[in-house]
Amino acid sequence: MPATRPPDFEHAIHTTNIWLKAVSEALGTDDRHLAHRVLRAWLHTFRDRLTVDVAAHFAAQLPELLRGVYYDGWSPSAVPIKYDRDGYVNRFVQEARVKAEDVPQIASAVTAVVRAHFSPGTLESALEQLPHDIRGLLLQPAA
Repeated sequence: MPATRPPDFEHAIHTTNIWLKAVSEALGTDDRHLAHRVLRAWLHTFRDRLTVDVAAHFAAQLPELLRGVYYDGWSPSAVPIKYDRDGYVNRFVQEARVKAEDVPQIASAVTAVVRAHFSPGTLESALEQLPHDIRGLLLQPAA
Protein backbone atom coordinates (compact mmCIF):
# COMPACT_ATOMS: atom_id res chain seq x y z
CA MET A 1 0.00 0.00 0.00
CA PRO A 2 1.59 3.29 -1.04
CA ALA A 3 2.15 5.95 1.59
CA THR A 4 0.07 9.05 1.04
CA ARG A 5 0.03 12.42 2.69
CA PRO A 6 -2.82 14.86 2.95
CA PRO A 7 -2.65 17.67 0.38
CA ASP A 8 -1.94 20.29 3.05
CA PHE A 9 1.20 18.39 4.12
CA GLU A 10 2.28 18.11 0.50
CA HIS A 11 1.87 21.86 0.11
CA ALA A 12 3.84 22.56 3.32
CA ILE A 13 6.67 20.28 2.19
CA HIS A 14 6.67 21.78 -1.30
CA THR A 15 6.82 25.34 0.02
CA THR A 16 9.66 24.50 2.39
CA ASN A 17 11.56 22.85 -0.45
CA ILE A 18 11.18 26.04 -2.49
CA TRP A 19 12.80 28.01 0.34
CA LEU A 20 15.59 25.44 0.81
CA LYS A 21 16.31 25.46 -2.91
CA ALA A 22 16.47 29.25 -2.89
CA VAL A 23 18.90 29.21 0.05
CA SER A 24 21.01 26.54 -1.65
CA GLU A 25 21.15 28.60 -4.83
CA ALA A 26 22.00 31.78 -2.92
CA LEU A 27 24.88 29.94 -1.28
CA GLY A 28 25.99 28.29 -4.52
CA THR A 29 25.65 24.76 -3.18
CA ASP A 30 23.58 21.63 -3.75
CA ASP A 31 23.87 20.70 -0.06
CA ARG A 32 20.30 20.86 1.26
CA HIS A 33 21.48 19.89 4.75
CA LEU A 34 23.72 22.96 4.82
CA ALA A 35 20.86 25.08 3.48
CA HIS A 36 18.60 23.81 6.27
CA ARG A 37 21.20 24.41 9.01
CA VAL A 38 21.93 27.90 7.74
CA LEU A 39 18.26 28.86 7.37
CA ARG A 40 17.51 27.47 10.83
CA ALA A 41 20.43 29.39 12.36
CA TRP A 42 19.35 32.58 10.58
CA LEU A 43 15.77 32.21 11.82
CA HIS A 44 16.82 31.50 15.42
CA THR A 45 19.44 34.24 15.73
CA PHE A 46 17.04 36.71 14.15
CA ARG A 47 14.06 35.63 16.27
CA ASP A 48 15.93 35.80 19.55
CA ARG A 49 16.91 39.44 19.01
CA LEU A 50 13.26 40.51 18.46
CA THR A 51 10.49 41.34 20.92
CA VAL A 52 7.74 38.75 21.26
CA ASP A 53 5.25 40.80 19.25
CA VAL A 54 7.62 41.46 16.36
CA ALA A 55 8.83 37.85 16.37
CA ALA A 56 5.24 36.58 16.14
CA HIS A 57 4.37 39.05 13.38
CA PHE A 58 7.46 37.96 11.45
CA ALA A 59 6.63 34.26 11.92
CA ALA A 60 3.18 34.74 10.41
CA GLN A 61 4.86 35.21 7.00
CA LEU A 62 6.78 31.92 7.19
CA PRO A 63 5.58 28.72 5.53
CA GLU A 64 4.06 26.27 7.98
CA LEU A 65 7.03 23.91 8.35
CA LEU A 66 9.53 26.76 8.61
CA ARG A 67 7.33 28.38 11.24
CA GLY A 68 7.83 25.23 13.29
CA VAL A 69 11.59 25.48 12.79
CA TYR A 70 11.44 29.15 13.76
CA TYR A 71 9.61 28.48 17.02
CA ASP A 72 11.60 25.34 17.92
CA GLY A 73 13.38 25.96 21.21
CA TRP A 74 12.01 29.49 21.60
CA SER A 75 11.63 30.93 25.08
CA PRO A 76 9.41 34.02 24.75
CA SER A 77 10.08 35.03 28.35
CA ALA A 78 13.82 35.33 27.60
CA VAL A 79 13.69 37.59 24.54
CA PRO A 80 14.95 39.83 23.20
CA ILE A 81 18.42 38.50 23.93
CA LYS A 82 20.89 41.36 23.80
CA TYR A 83 23.94 40.54 21.73
CA ASP A 84 26.11 42.53 19.38
CA ARG A 85 27.58 41.59 16.00
CA ASP A 86 30.19 39.28 17.55
CA GLY A 87 27.54 37.59 19.69
CA TYR A 88 25.37 37.14 16.62
CA VAL A 89 28.24 35.63 14.64
CA ASN A 90 29.17 33.27 17.50
CA ARG A 91 25.58 32.02 17.87
CA PHE A 92 25.27 31.59 14.11
CA VAL A 93 28.54 29.64 13.93
CA GLN A 94 27.45 27.30 16.72
CA GLU A 95 24.04 26.55 15.27
CA ALA A 96 24.87 26.45 11.56
CA ARG A 97 28.28 24.79 12.03
CA VAL A 98 30.00 27.17 9.61
CA LYS A 99 33.17 29.26 9.87
CA ALA A 100 32.90 32.72 11.43
CA GLU A 101 34.46 34.32 8.37
CA ASP A 102 31.65 32.83 6.23
CA VAL A 103 28.81 34.26 8.34
CA PRO A 104 28.57 37.68 6.64
CA GLN A 105 28.14 36.16 3.17
CA ILE A 106 25.81 33.41 4.42
CA ALA A 107 23.64 35.68 6.57
CA SER A 108 23.20 38.27 3.82
CA ALA A 109 22.35 35.53 1.29
CA VAL A 110 19.64 34.13 3.57
CA THR A 111 18.33 37.64 4.24
CA ALA A 112 17.91 38.12 0.49
CA VAL A 113 15.96 34.84 0.25
CA VAL A 114 13.68 35.81 3.13
CA ARG A 115 13.08 39.24 1.60
CA ALA A 116 12.14 37.63 -1.74
CA HIS A 117 9.52 35.42 -0.07
CA PHE A 118 7.97 37.94 2.33
CA SER A 119 5.42 40.66 1.78
CA PRO A 120 7.06 44.03 1.13
CA GLY A 121 8.08 45.81 4.32
CA THR A 122 7.67 42.86 6.70
CA LEU A 123 11.36 42.00 6.93
CA GLU A 124 12.35 45.67 7.04
CA SER A 125 9.99 46.29 9.94
CA ALA A 126 11.60 43.50 11.95
CA LEU A 127 15.12 44.54 10.95
CA GLU A 128 14.48 47.96 12.51
CA GLN A 129 14.60 46.30 15.94
CA LEU A 130 18.15 45.08 15.42
CA PRO A 131 21.24 47.06 16.37
CA HIS A 132 22.93 48.72 13.39
CA ASP A 133 25.91 46.35 13.47
CA ILE A 134 23.75 43.22 13.17
CA ARG A 135 21.45 44.85 10.62
CA GLY A 136 24.51 45.78 8.57
CA LEU A 137 25.73 42.19 8.70
CA LEU A 138 22.39 40.86 7.43
CA LEU A 139 22.07 43.47 4.72
CA GLN A 140 25.58 43.67 3.34
CA PRO A 141 25.74 43.36 -0.44
CA ALA A 142 26.58 40.01 -1.97
CA ALA A 143 30.25 39.58 -2.76
